[in-house]
Amino acid sequence: MMQHLFSLIIMIFLLVFSFSANISASHFNIPRLGTLRRTSQLYESQTSTSSSTSSFSSNPEDFKTFYYNQTLDHFNYRPDCYSTFQQKYVINSKYWGGPNSNAPIFAFLGAEGPLDSDLFSIGFLSDNALQFQALQVYIEHRYYGKSIPFGSREEAFRNASTLGYFNSAQAIADYADVLLHLKKNLSAENSPIIVVGGSYGGMLAAWFRLKYPHIVLGSLASSAPILYFDGISPRFGYYSIVTKDFKETSESCYRTIRKSWAKIDKVASRPHGLSTLGKRFNTCSQLNTSFELKDYLDSIYTEAAQYNEPQRYPLRVLCSAVDGEFVGTDTLGRIYAGVVAYMGHRSCYDMNEFKNTTDETNQGWRWQTCSEIVMPIGHGSGKDSMFPSAPFNLNHFINECKSLYGVLPRPHWVTTYYGGHDLKRILHRFASNIIFSNGLKDPYSSGGVLENISESVVAISTANGSHCLDIMMTKPSDPQWLVMQRNTEVKIVKRWLSKYYADLLAIN
Repeated sequence: MMQHLFSLIIMIFLLVFSFSANISASHFNIPRLGTLRRTSQLYESQTSTSSSTSSFSSNPEDFKTFYYNQTLDHFNYRPDCYSTFQQKYVINSKYWGGPNSNAPIFAFLGAEGPLDSDLFSIGFLSDNALQFQALQVYIEHRYYGKSIPFGSREEAFRNASTLGYFNSAQAIADYADVLLHLKKNLSAENSPIIVVGGSYGGMLAAWFRLKYPHIVLGSLASSAPILYFDGISPRFGYYSIVTKDFKETSESCYRTIRKSWAKIDKVASRPHGLSTLGKRFNTCSQLNTSFELKDYLDSIYTEAAQYNEPQRYPLRVLCSAVDGEFVGTDTLGRIYAGVVAYMGHRSCYDMNEFKNTTDETNQGWRWQTCSEIVMPIGHGSGKDSMFPSAPFNLNHFINECKSLYGVLPRPHWVTTYYGGHDLKRILHRFASNIIFSNGLKDPYSSGGVLENISESVVAISTANGSHCLDIMMTKPSDPQWLVMQRNTEVKIVKRWLSKYYADLLAIN
């Protein structure tokens, strides 16, 4: 009797502990942005494939690296705000027609990560530079890569005082400074600038055109969820699309994943249950809570849906493994097969791979989401959801950020500074020359602009597209719908440039 009672107490303790862990840990389970997936094996596969098969493969020797003496604070006049840091930018002038012909400048706006990975994966610039005779410019975002204020990463990330200069408004002002510096140095004052960005960088591209229309002629904002703020987009929109993607790929895979969460909790509630789960999923270290495993699986599923690019189709690979196990394989065995298929065969699986706090992208992005990029993404409680209910809790999120940095997030600042509410009506009055491109299988498209706003602020969507796919390197295997999407974007940019040159000629 006493043994049974003791087991019951242990079970209750584990369930309560697991629940509290879910509450505390889930605040930062905001699916990451970025043009490329973070998973190392697939990342290496994608970058090597894209650089070798593009019609206009970029030669590393064509890229020249420079550093600009960037102002720390663009919006203050205190003496210490005039401090500077070295901001990295890269130029490829192979196809540039030069300043005498007022040939355009295509600028890629770096986002939450080092710039190097973008040079040979972002294709819109290199694939189109020849036909536009464009100068290619790639600018790194402050606090990432080599563009670190205060002399070192350790010092820059020391506390909220040094991190206080780390925000989108400062980053966009950086881009403006670098581009004006370039135009002056190259005597290219009349060369029009087209900026390109994807994901968070896509938001920056759109906001850049809105804030600095005197510097940039037009923007291509790929997979930019600029409406996923302040309650504009459905809070459960992201995970609804993930569910839909899996369901359309394989009904049986969707059902297996849907019931796996309860199976995991059931095993975890048993004596030595976490040890059992660790062995079944070959984790690199002992599980402390079932949430660690569930959060890891959540990251795999969202990444597979978000970056489900043609040719490889990682979501299909994952579901084929889940469905393809021998008859009689239990639910957790099928889930583990999906992990192996997606992540590759490894000696063990690190549950912190997607949340590694020492990774500079995760480290920087955590600050950004704790300050201004507050996207209230959560799991819905709908009967068809593939995920257990876990709505975004702003109060818990605020408390977590306060405990980390001693500052409070500003969830309404993005819409205050850049706009967002009544976007169609407002942008119709004053905005121009922005392309919002989205793939509707990308979960972040639920926060994107999916309807034309005016003749020159347009939305281009593809039913089968994934995150930032349109601005990646072209491949011979690209499906026709993707080729057509890119061709449409190029035609629009040509129209912007034609009007610009006509206006320039008329003024002169």
